[in-house]
Amino acid sequence: MKKMLALLLVIACVAGCGTAAKKSELWEHDTIYKNWDHLSFSWGGHQEVSQEEAKKSVEEGWWGKETTVRVP
Repeated sequence: MKKMLALLLVIACVAGCGTAAKKSELWEHDTIYKNWDHLSFSWGGHQEVSQEEAKKSVEEGWWGKETTVRVP
């Protein structure tokens, strides 16, 4: 009985992760980062964003699909 419950839990987790990855469009790209500049910016830690970096991110398409976040 415990093995069956564990198996069902694993199946539910895998199905949930697959759905989340599909909605995030992760599998439609060959890499997470657009280019080396995007990688170095993302791994660089918290920093102030300059106008030049913001402009570059828009021109190079660093960001994916826009989402709306509701704050309670």
